[in-house]
Amino acid sequence: MAGIYLHIPFCKQSCHYCDFHFSTSMGTKERTIQAIAQELELRQDYLKGQVVKTIYFGGGTPSLLTQPELQLLLQTIKRLFIVADDAEITLEANPDDLKPEKLQELKAAGINRLSIGLQSFYEPHLRMMNRAHNATESLQCVKDAQAAGFNNITVDLIYGIPAPDHSIWLQDLETLFSLNVQHVSCYALTIEPDTALGRWSKKGKFIPSEDDFTAQQFELLLEQMAHHGFVQYEISNFCKPGYDSRHNSNYWRGVHYLGVGPSAHSFNGHSRQYNVANNRKYIDAITVQTIPAEIEKLTLADQANDYLLTTLRTIWGCDLTQMREKYNYDMQATHQLYLQDLAQKELASIKDGVLYLTDKGKLLADQITLDLMVE
Repeated sequence: MAGIYLHIPFCKQSCHYCDFHFSTSMGTKERTIQAIAQELELRQDYLKGQVVKTIYFGGGTPSLLTQPELQLLLQTIKRLFIVADDAEITLEANPDDLKPEKLQELKAAGINRLSIGLQSFYEPHLRMMNRAHNATESLQCVKDAQAAGFNNITVDLIYGIPAPDHSIWLQDLETLFSLNVQHVSCYALTIEPDTALGRWSKKGKFIPSEDDFTAQQFELLLEQMAHHGFVQYEISNFCKPGYDSRHNSNYWRGVHYLGVGPSAHSFNGHSRQYNVANNRKYIDAITVQTIPAEIEKLTLADQANDYLLTTLRTIWGCDLTQMREKYNYDMQATHQLYLQDLAQKELASIKDGVLYLTDKGKLLADQITLDLMVE
């Protein structure tokens, strides 16, 4: 079992919070897509004959792909790899791109799961983030997608946006639930240095929310998601039963995946590969049949830390027996007192040899993970 990720590095405009690799210039778009198809050719042996069960178009804004571009990439994958008949094929999309005609094109191409970047239903917040869509489009695109026959839809929302109180966030959640989507990803607004918000924050032109305010919104999120029948299967991800993201779940379970396109990452269990985050350098390298990537060989400690980092965030927890037998790391012996302290503070628990974070612990997941890592 394996997955393929395709990074489409183009956007109409720059969101003020985003630090992913993308370009707002479309001058190299056609050549980049051709290069991605070529990279698939060059790397067709990376997954060693494993069955591809998930394909994910991320970015950037993959909904900017034309129908011929999308068909080129999907047809190339199906020609070079063994793709399961029931493969999950996800495409990230911005609401302003999802007109009825576009939705029909995506459906006809074989996309069976949409990931829609709504972020908010509140117009001032959308403008603050410099989103390319408005609040009306946030609502309409989901309804249009459902009318087009998409029955596996996930949407993104951002919390922790500065506000006088939690009323806007609660209204966003109420609107979300009215749409009856199958999956939701929710992320706290993070101020990255090399973004517009990061630069404004440094100059005092933007004041981020206090940590307590953001934590309160996360707690409201957990409460409302549970009330509406959503399962929190990863800290930031919620689904109706049976609708977890198979692609992202495979990341968290250590399944191998091939990443193609500028800045894409790949993982085969023993190493990670990082493509150059520069469109022109990427195109130039692929043109001469070279993969423009750095390779990181993973030590046993690296593999243990990867397993801890990914599994501890999920509903499945971190299997301490596997940590000991596969990665030679006896966490219970090394961190006995710390694990007891986590249990006493109701931040984590161990059941049947598996370490789980509680709802309180999820607020401190990054620090707890760091404390438990192999040094």
